[in-house]
Amino acid sequence: MRCLPVASSRSKQLDRKKLLADPVMIFAIVLVLAFLLLFVVYPLCTILTQSFQTDYPNSLTSNGQKLTSLVKQDPALADSIFYQLGDDCVNYANEYRRGEGKRDEAKMAELGARIEDALNQIESDPALTEDFARAVNASAKKTTEDADAEVVGTSADDILDLCNQLGVCYRNIDSTDFTFEVYLSLFRSKKFLSVVWNTLKLGAISGLCSTIVGFLFAYVDVYVKTKMRGIFKVVSMLPIVSPPFVLSLSMIMIFGKKGLITYHLLGIKNANIYGMHGILIVQILTFFPVVYLMIKGLLGNIDPSLEESSRNMGASRWRVFKDVTLPLLLPGLGNAFLVSFIESVADFTNPIMIGGNYDTLAAYIYMQISNFDTRSSSGMAVVLLTISMILFVVEKYVLERRSVATLSGKASRVRMQIEDRSVRIPTTLLCTLVGIFVIGMYAMVPVGACFKLWGKDFTLTLKHFVNVLGRDTKPFTDSLYLSLVAAIITSVLSMIIAYLIVKKKFIGKRFMEFATMFAMAVPGTVLGIALLRGYITGIFHSGFMVLVGTSSILIIAFVVRSLPIGTRSAVAALNQIDKSIEESAYDMGAGSIKVFTSVTLPLISDSFFSSLVSTFARSITATSAVIFLISARWQLITPQIMTVVDRGQYSVACAYATIMMFIVYAAIALMNIIVNYMRRSRRVKEKKAVA
Repeated sequence: MRCLPVASSRSKQLDRKKLLADPVMIFAIVLVLAFLLLFVVYPLCTILTQSFQTDYPNSLTSNGQKLTSLVKQDPALADSIFYQLGDDCVNYANEYRRGEGKRDEAKMAELGARIEDALNQIESDPALTEDFARAVNASAKKTTEDADAEVVGTSADDILDLCNQLGVCYRNIDSTDFTFEVYLSLFRSKKFLSVVWNTLKLGAISGLCSTIVGFLFAYVDVYVKTKMRGIFKVVSMLPIVSPPFVLSLSMIMIFGKKGLITYHLLGIKNANIYGMHGILIVQILTFFPVVYLMIKGLLGNIDPSLEESSRNMGASRWRVFKDVTLPLLLPGLGNAFLVSFIESVADFTNPIMIGGNYDTLAAYIYMQISNFDTRSSSGMAVVLLTISMILFVVEKYVLERRSVATLSGKASRVRMQIEDRSVRIPTTLLCTLVGIFVIGMYAMVPVGACFKLWGKDFTLTLKHFVNVLGRDTKPFTDSLYLSLVAAIITSVLSMIIAYLIVKKKFIGKRFMEFATMFAMAVPGTVLGIALLRGYITGIFHSGFMVLVGTSSILIIAFVVRSLPIGTRSAVAALNQIDKSIEESAYDMGAGSIKVFTSVTLPLISDSFFSSLVSTFARSITATSAVIFLISARWQLITPQIMTVVDRGQYSVACAYATIMMFIVYAAIALMNIIVNYMRRSRRVKEKKAVA
């Protein structure tokens, strides 16, 4: 017995020697660790450290750090733009008031020229941002064009206030004092505490309801004899191919103030779908298919003999469920609940679209960013990240392990499905009604795109599709290009990470696994802010790797968001491959690249293409992670849809969403064709080899 630890230690030493002798594997390890450090760890650490610093005022935009470089290099320009211009605007406003509303055209022309000159200087310098130019320009137009004295005065005061705040920032730019001021002010704020409570309450209720509905669907699918499984498959597929806010859009169109059912059929004029109840309904319908797929796999792994032996001993069907099935499922149900909880807490688009006055943390952070309150938004992002991290650790390292330990292996034989009408009819009917309702909600999107003006004019037309495709196809081409590139990178990278985690032993392996999977717990809003803060002025504010405004930052956001799913799939596939298959290839003299490409990769090709499709679908429908990172150069479909929804152009939004769903469906169908072709080709080769 004493020889076993010695043999194990020698085996590990031999594995390390083999690894050190393989430069390709070393390069792969360094590459993966560098990616995780640069694009997962560093951005999150950036918002954490910035939330503890006092180097910029609350209302300064996150891009304000770029402005500081110009001010330190050219104080005269800073003084002329930020101080003298603001003072002169206020002086003009005072003169305007004293003149009893008379417009001084000469003075206005002079101020307008100076403002224009200042804006030109700002825009011509690459170190400055468009955000400040837009802020000054908006106030400047009011100051020089508006005929109302109060508006003129307010606009001038706004410019002066912004200038003064920037001036405070510049004087204290080198100050990096450590302080808890942000967090103290946040937790003293009743508004913030109510937002946190709203988020947790919504997450708990949404997670619980999603788990119950998902469990019911999974139980009927696995245990009950039914012919309605086709509906279940469609329901489980729809959230994957659709933008996250499609159901919110459908809810507004059907049950809103001008909704098809509430207003046009029932005549309800003050229908209010906005608020917690609206978000809750949408989240349950969006998240329960995920729970359904998770619990379906767990139910399928329960050995039928355990339940049938209890039935043979005289236990009722309810007693068997309560004493045998449910205890086996409890860890898995807890895991599914926490996954839904995390999704609800991180949800950004549904609260923004249908939340009304019910603020959640992810949506509130977005609103603070829109108001240039970057310090508070950093602190809020850290709070949101902390909540998600706690839930992730519990889900990953407590409940998931218990679930695996409880339900290990597969069912020993085929389960006898329930045919009892007292069970089969009510459960099947309930699931069918819910499934039809969900499918109908999604079907409203292409239907809504075919009406001239939703809520007022229901004339059938295809003009919205023609206008969307004929007017500006840039959001589609950019989304397709970026999503495809991200899908390829994610699939390759996830295969490499999974191979290193499963097959190799090296220092940093646990960090690699944790950092990869932890990206799943990072809310999209937090990831977008973190990447923005981390790379707006380059890494460590050095000017190196200034990625904001480029396609790279969008691709990185897509990859980081989808990497955990691809890695999980690849790890599961690699664990099914016998180690001796690869060892025999090594013994024949093959190198690591040859073994990976010729032996390992063909065996996990299905996992590779599955990762490719899922990443493409997640990327093209992503919203929260990229809404802070888009620029005029790179436009995406989902932010475009949100923009037209804000304008009340629901039919146009439906046209965009319908085309996007068609693109994702087409991509999935194409990948299925490719996978089936490869499988047939592999079978033909195997038959020829045997012959």
